[in-house]
Amino acid sequence: MTHPLFKKDMFVETAFARRFQRMLQDAWDNRSWHLLVADPGAGKTMSIRDLQKRAGGRSVLAVVAPKNNDDEQALGDQLLAALGLPIRGHWSTRKPKLMGHLHQYGTEFLIVDDAHDLSLEHLMLLKEVTDQGRLQYDHPLGLCLVAAGRGDTIPLKETFDLPDPTWLQFRRRFDKLAPFCRVASHTSEEVRDILSTLEQEYQQIFPQLNLRQWTSSIYAWLTNPVLDPTRSGRVTMDNLMKLVVTALEWSYLDGETNVVPLRLKSAAELLVLRHDTLKLIDGAGPNTLAQDQNKVEEPGVNGKEPERQTVPEKDVPHGVNTVEPVETAKEQEQTSTSPKCPFSKTVIPIDLKRFTTSSVSVVECPRCGRTRSLTPVKGILRFPPHEPRKIQTELRGKRWSTTGKTDWGVVGG
Repeated sequence: MTHPLFKKDMFVETAFARRFQRMLQDAWDNRSWHLLVADPGAGKTMSIRDLQKRAGGRSVLAVVAPKNNDDEQALGDQLLAALGLPIRGHWSTRKPKLMGHLHQYGTEFLIVDDAHDLSLEHLMLLKEVTDQGRLQYDHPLGLCLVAAGRGDTIPLKETFDLPDPTWLQFRRRFDKLAPFCRVASHTSEEVRDILSTLEQEYQQIFPQLNLRQWTSSIYAWLTNPVLDPTRSGRVTMDNLMKLVVTALEWSYLDGETNVVPLRLKSAAELLVLRHDTLKLIDGAGPNTLAQDQNKVEEPGVNGKEPERQTVPEKDVPHGVNTVEPVETAKEQEQTSTSPKCPFSKTVIPIDLKRFTTSSVSVVECPRCGRTRSLTPVKGILRFPPHEPRKIQTELRGKRWSTTGKTDWGVVGG
């Protein structure tokens, strides 16, 4: 079982968080408008939450842009819920009161997270509410639209560049010197500072932890083009925490007081080499941490499934209604020399209902090719003993074949 500290929602005042919160604080102080863009996983939401906690009350109001709902009411309900007000009644009567509630609660600064999901109607509501605040209450509101984006892309800029007077007015309200800002993620030195902080946070369970000595390797792994497609040379907090916490969990389960570089490398490989790998969950289900993290799964050859094993008759419980594979993939072309075909000893559990509803009564023996009739007995389907045909049978990669057209899964595969 993993330590509760690994599941703790931890906020680290990183260099990115300081840059990001400084921009938010300036917008709050000056009641200015900005569009802030940062990499996905950089730590935007955690930084907004920390600023709200330190601000206290409802002077800073943060909401998330509604997903899959372009109606202005969806954003309006988010703002009312953030104020702690009940959401009931017709929107047409609640909408004119929204700015009055913001003025009453002393809200000075609005933050909209995931702003790249905002629709035209959402943006129109923000403009209308803030205009109402200036006109009726002499209550200016600062606004920061926080969006996720990579490279030089500016979300929503195409909307703000529309020639309609509404968007010209909206664009005019942005800060004159820094309307659109990109907040950069972490450099190598900033990664070192974060690792130093994590050493202190996890000192309780790793008294000898020294992560800073692996800063160069961790930075190189996390700026791999898979994780840094724009080649910015910056590391996001999300990727850094995934790598470190995964390696520490493995070390904790093995009873170690420090983390060895091999575990960090294995965690980096999970992030980079298997970034787009589809993991097959089978058997008892996922149990990643209990497995050996250094063990590499052997893939099938040319996409083929692993070898299938024969089900012994004694291992099949009475009345089992499941279908199990009964032949191995190692079978080669061969000529049968035994007096009786050995396939007649093979046991095949079968759903009796599917068998009785099927029109198939004669099938071909997959070993020697002889056709025989099948009769289910107590949920067990067995070929009667028979003389093998004196021919070579191809079993590698061959499915069982039937003499008739059927949807019966046992013989039709």
